[in-house]
Amino acid sequence: MDQQPPGASGPRPPVEGPPVCYRHPDRETAVRCVRCDRPICPQCMVSASVGFQCPDCVRQGSGTGHGASVTQPRTLAGGVVAADPRLITKILLGINVAVFVAVLADDSLLDKLVLLGRANFYYGGPPEGIAEGQWYRLVTSMFLHQEVWHIAFNMLGLWWLGGPLEAALGRVRYLALYLISGLAGGALTYWLAEPNQPSLGASGAIFGLLGATIVLMRRLNYDMRPVFMILALNLVITFNPWGGIAWQAHVGGLVAGVLMGIAMLHAPRERRDLVQFGACAAVLLATILIVATRTAALT
Repeated sequence: MDQQPPGASGPRPPVEGPPVCYRHPDRETAVRCVRCDRPICPQCMVSASVGFQCPDCVRQGSGTGHGASVTQPRTLAGGVVAADPRLITKILLGINVAVFVAVLADDSLLDKLVLLGRANFYYGGPPEGIAEGQWYRLVTSMFLHQEVWHIAFNMLGLWWLGGPLEAALGRVRYLALYLISGLAGGALTYWLAEPNQPSLGASGAIFGLLGATIVLMRRLNYDMRPVFMILALNLVITFNPWGGIAWQAHVGGLVAGVLMGIAMLHAPRERRDLVQFGACAAVLLATILIVATRTAALT
């Protein structure tokens, strides 16, 4: 593919079909660099004072010549651009796989880490769970899987959704989105499900990523039909008549992901950090209140 060099003037050659990122030809995009006018995808776009720039123009601007005021490239949401835009996604995937292998080696871990109400579901015994002060289960259950198909499906979703989101949000915002969405899904399950219903898996966090992806694609004016089809398919699976799916975790994670995604991707530049992390704190506070209210009702 012919490429227009940074700073080149003159009309662009005609392009057939939708534009694609000049660094990732397999990714369609509607965003262009404000300096060289080349199309760029979310992984390549760097936030500028007006619009977005491509990595090549950012490197040029960080020197001593034209545009030297551009010193620290930023992601779409204002995070720092990282050399490896999938590092946090890889770490989260590795933690999930490591916990899965540990459970395969010692299945007693399942009962100790799963999200429970007031019953020791797998092995009997005295009541154990969040209602007895074991709040850590809200976190451990997010990384816990029992079946191969379950972890495979969730990790595929994490890899597919996580990479573009991590590139667009930055590492800190992306990690906050993942963890708080997972906590929100666990909290809604704890609140609405039967007290002795076990729940495990990264589905709440994955649905949070899906919700933020919807916001991101809308922000970039992408074709929304593919992501809406994926959402509809997942909702059908979630509410299937055969049961077995903790729909509360899916809904809780999805709602949390949409709310935080809106705050992260639409926050005004002059108050961006305040709006973004304020929204994360608000969702986290609502999650804590749900857990505390349910615990009070059970005890």
